[in-house]
Amino acid sequence: MELIQHVPELSAYLAEDEVIDHRHPLVREVSERLGSTTVDAYVYASAAYVFVRDTIPHSMDAGDPRVTWRASDVLAARTGICHAKSHALTALLRAAGIHAGLCYQRLAGSDGADPVVHGLVAVRLPGWERWVRQDPRGNTGGIDAQFSAAEERLAWVPRGQFNEVDYPVVYDVPHPAVLHALRSSGDRDELSLKLPTAL
Repeated sequence: MELIQHVPELSAYLAEDEVIDHRHPLVREVSERLGSTTVDAYVYASAAYVFVRDTIPHSMDAGDPRVTWRASDVLAARTGICHAKSHALTALLRAAGIHAGLCYQRLAGSDGADPVVHGLVAVRLPGWERWVRQDPRGNTGGIDAQFSAAEERLAWVPRGQFNEVDYPVVYDVPHPAVLHALRSSGDRDELSLKLPTAL
């Protein structure tokens, strides 16, 4: 699948805002720590991915009721759903000057019921001519998502028979429907009722 930039200017995928707050001291501190042990952009991006995937538990897996959405808050609280973790990874990548954006899938339960929009990150490293999606959700229950430049190794491949979808757009900022659900929810139970079922 060819990914399409929501904003034509590549510089938009290095920008900072209220959500992707990559100039925040905590984001900078984590970025500098990861960068101190890496030799190039690819190794850094892989290390940032593993850090978010493995050291920030998905709140549903951990039974954590807190809702985070700002990248620095995700790093501070060490919790978040897929969208929040994607915001944190995007901020860590942009902090190192790596172009990063947000992508989405529409997924459903094992029987095709209860669809929900799932959050991913798209990365475009120096020298790459294309975006590659990464899934920092966290590996559990047989999920084996990995950082990859050659081919996508996401947590899930959409199933057409259940109307699951890969959305091809790479957003420079979170989709408004996703961000509204995150910002307006007092806990994860409320968030589960508000997350969009499609874009």
